[in-house]
Amino acid sequence: MDVVEDIPEVRKAVALARRRDLAVGFVPTMGALHAGHRSLIDAARRECGYVVVSIFVNPTQFAPHEDLARYPRPKHQDLALCREAGADLVFYPAVETMYPPGAATYVHVDGLSAIWEGAVRPTHFRGVTTVVMKLLHIVQPDAAYFGQKDYQQQVIIRQMVRDLDVPVEIRTGPTIRDADGLALSSRNAYLSPAERQSGLCLWQALQRGAAALNSGERSPTKLASLMQQHIRQTPGVELDYAVVVDPWTLRELQDPQPEMVALVAARVGSTRLIDNAIWRLES
Repeated sequence: MDVVEDIPEVRKAVALARRRDLAVGFVPTMGALHAGHRSLIDAARRECGYVVVSIFVNPTQFAPHEDLARYPRPKHQDLALCREAGADLVFYPAVETMYPPGAATYVHVDGLSAIWEGAVRPTHFRGVTTVVMKLLHIVQPDAAYFGQKDYQQQVIIRQMVRDLDVPVEIRTGPTIRDADGLALSSRNAYLSPAERQSGLCLWQALQRGAAALNSGERSPTKLASLMQQHIRQTPGVELDYAVVVDPWTLRELQDPQPEMVALVAARVGSTRLIDNAIWRLES
């Protein structure tokens, strides 16, 4: 496995892989890698001949009051995971490499970036789409892999690559959970044992909604209300939203449809957690 820090080195390595007629799979990450990231690298390894992983804590997706400074950066552990998973190349750039002095261009997806996570974190998705667009331009993969846990993010990225005619296939891997149901996240490291227990309420709320759906409740509004009620009654948890939305527009649903997505977000202590579930009605 090669580890490179400069853009020309990435392009050279990918060009050599293409000369060998290898499909290129790409997994962009911010590091602090866990089993969820590993599952995406595994998928890329199964489906592509050459696998690139990027590790870059992207400052433009953090607001000034957020956790950029304390975001975990366990470089040696991250590289070990990439090596064990069979990555061919890790791109580990400095901030100055991705954003040289004088950089003034951003990529923004209207509409989708302004709701749910975008309403709580107004500049977040502009930073995400900018850095992902730059990374796609640098790596030029055939397929890029994202996790379902950040459901809104992968919808926005799909919209971006469609609108800008980027020749890449976006592939979404399932959310990976701990045994108790908590969705894996690099920010889980911030949680105390008591906070971690409280944080389970997000997954529990999604399960309650799914159980009601399976029992015959079809109203998205009532299903959302059940989830909201469960999260609100959990001590130490502040609800941001719990909604049932269209899978592509992310607009809140008033009427049931064959496929719906439940999105939940809450603050547990000082840590924000998000989760989701895809619900399908039996025909």
